[in-house]
Parts: sequence; structure tokens; C-alpha cells
Amino acid sequence: METIQTEINGVVVLKPRVFEDGRGYFFESYSKRDFDKQVREITFVQDNESRSAYGVLRGLHFQKWPFTQSKLVRVLKGRVLDVAVDIRKGSPTYGKHVVVELSGENRLQLFIPRGFAHGFVVLSEEAVFQYKCDEFYHPESEGGIAWDDPDLAIDWRIPESDIILSQKDKVNPIFKDIDSPFDFNVSLY
Repeated sequence: METIQTEINGVVVLKPRVFEDGRGYFFESYSKRDFDKQVREITFVQDNESRSAYGVLRGLHFQKWPFTQSKLVRVLKGRVLDVAVDIRKGSPTYGKHVVVELSGENRLQLFIPRGFAHGFVVLSEEAVFQYKCDEFYHPESEGGIAWDDPDLAIDWRIPESDIILSQKDKVNPIFKDIDSPFDFNVSLY
């Protein structure tokens, strides 16, 4: 596994070693030993999977303290544009975001640590998205940021008219109106 540091410290792209031949391919999608050594020590407790059509945008989501989550995300089928937004007050990259295209073909994964809002939009006809979390989902702890926040200015790379949102994501507040539950100077682990 190759690790690629992004412009925001702690947000890491993982590129697996893929072995292909006439029969197909094989790769190790996750190894706790390698992840702990190359990224950081972590214990994932829940795997989630979603299937979505073109234009579905899920996010930007986060969970508040004490149920914050780190995520390791990947796409099994199709293509998505994946986004992580730094919402840690006092961080030198507060309000900045990382954008990575994940697909079943490139097999890249993105690690998003606690203290980030996360979302993705489907670029292909359909996508199967899978992710690991290091904390269980707690609905009472969820938070969100508007996907079209003007200060964040995320280029989702598809026309706004093609965006499909859940009712919940249609009413997320803009970034400057959230009271970020994260402090860069306080450990979230």
C-alpha cells in the first residue's frame, strides 16, 4: 500500500498494490498492521455501504463529540468525487477542503480523520460506496454543512441542476453558521 499525503495534514490517499493477470485481479483492501504503521493506529468498528445513482450528493456530514468519527472510504463500482472539509477551530487549514476522485477502477481510498465534514457526489451512472468508521453511528450526534456553501466554494464537477439531495441535506446550515464542535488544539483520539 502506498500512502499519499494531501494538502491537509492527516487526510491521506491510499493506493493499493494490485496484482492482475488473465484471471482478473487481487489486492489487499485493508490491513490493520499496515494502516497502523503507515497512517496511524486505529480500530474500525463499523463498515457501511451505499448504492447511489448519478447526481446523488451525500453530505457534508460529521458527528459531534463524543461520537466523532474517522472514516476510510472507497468505491467498489462507479466513480465519485469525495470531499473532506477541515472543521477544526484553530487549524491552519480550517475551512479548507480536499477533493479526490475515487472509483472502482483506480481503487484509491481516502482516510478522513476526526474533525472533518465529509461528503461525496456520484459522477457515474451508479456507484457503490463503502466506508469504515472508528465510532458507531449516533443519530443524536450528527451534524452537517450545506453542500453549496459559498465560502467553501466546492467544485462538485457536475451541474447544480443534476444534484440530488436527501431532505436532511437540503437544510444543512452554511459553514459560518455551524458551531464547530472540534478544536484543533484538543486531541480527538
